[in-house]
Amino acid sequence: MSELPSGWDWTTIGEATEVVLGQSPPGSSYNDAGAGLPFFQGKAEFGELHPTVVKWTTAPKKVAEVNDVLLSVRAPVGPTNLAPTTCSIGRGLAALRGTSAVDHRYLLWWMRASTDQLASRATGSTFTAVSGAQVRAHPIPLAPRAEQERIVAAIEEHLSRLDAAESVLTSAEERVAVLAQTGVRQLFESRPWPWKTLAEIAEIKGGVTKDSKRQSDPSFVEVPYLRVANVQRGRLDLSEVTTIRVHPDKAKALRLEPGDVLLNEGGDRDKLGRGWVWEGEVADCIHQNHVFRARLNDDFDPYFVSTHANTWGQAWFEEHGRQTTNLASINLGTLRQLPVPAPPRSEQEVIVAELQASSEAQRRLLASIDHAQSRARALRRSILAAAFSGHLVPQDPEDEPASVLLDRIRSERAAAAPTKRTRKVKTS
Repeated sequence: MSELPSGWDWTTIGEATEVVLGQSPPGSSYNDAGAGLPFFQGKAEFGELHPTVVKWTTAPKKVAEVNDVLLSVRAPVGPTNLAPTTCSIGRGLAALRGTSAVDHRYLLWWMRASTDQLASRATGSTFTAVSGAQVRAHPIPLAPRAEQERIVAAIEEHLSRLDAAESVLTSAEERVAVLAQTGVRQLFESRPWPWKTLAEIAEIKGGVTKDSKRQSDPSFVEVPYLRVANVQRGRLDLSEVTTIRVHPDKAKALRLEPGDVLLNEGGDRDKLGRGWVWEGEVADCIHQNHVFRARLNDDFDPYFVSTHANTWGQAWFEEHGRQTTNLASINLGTLRQLPVPAPPRSEQEVIVAELQASSEAQRRLLASIDHAQSRARALRRSILAAAFSGHLVPQDPEDEPASVLLDRIRSERAAAAPTKRTRKVKTS
């Protein structure tokens, strides 16, 4: 453990706080009508500082009090919130209750500063978790009580400024994306071009359906094939291309050629029709049935058509797609009706060059924003590191030292412990 300033002391969570391990109430006691105590099962309900109540229980087993630090102890280990009120906690949480030795917000920020340290002790194959003993043994650098309050005030002042800066960066990132998308859509809508359907300018094919029963057919050949996950909006992700066995005639008929425009059949509604241009990256590659291929005639630039489908076409696909309970999709008939602007090929190529230049400028701007966000995250870590090593606020020699706080806690706990009865021994 690192050396601490004068007046500080290393201790453990188990000594400095009261640890309450969660226990789930019976399922029959759950309700969403507000009866009983709010119930938090794990991190799923966490917000930035306080969890959101989505269910209640009339038969709580373990209870956290207002301002207890709620610690996620399983899948994942480490995230924290403050209890907004008296509440029931399930097995995914532990409540760390501040004592006269430790300010609850000091405790909160320390647990956030040391999340990785606690999570590194987690075990489990299905999901990781830490035990109550591991939580209690987790170290905490204890500052004098008055200094804890100064530290918390300084942390929250610095982090509030960082929060504001990061909010501006996030807004800028979202605005760049929106403006880029809006600009491209307006480009396709604003000019008096003739329009055609995709079926009029391209041969469109669906892909192969995997037949697991015939994968061992000796007449079949094994070829790489693209799945929906490979076909992203404006790019191809070829980090993992799987293979499939198909009849040689099918492999030949579905073999992708450079310039083919790929469009996805479905998934989430905002992913309908997403895709990009195949450039021959993988030899003899075909595509699955959930990926459509549009092979354009010579009058159309594939990058022009694909960019149109990914921008203006995105809203069109969302409007005309079919929605089931969990998935949205477009069929071949709908895809064939996609309207496509039809300026001369030479004009298409000029537009594509302009869009590529604009996209590169956007990429540089987003890279700058990402760099600034990384610096903000690093600064956040530095603030917490300085706080808990005694370098964020000055020490005051008049403050009551942490050793006195710990002695007081030990005395209080010893006094509260039940007195053991002395067993009388019979003598002869």
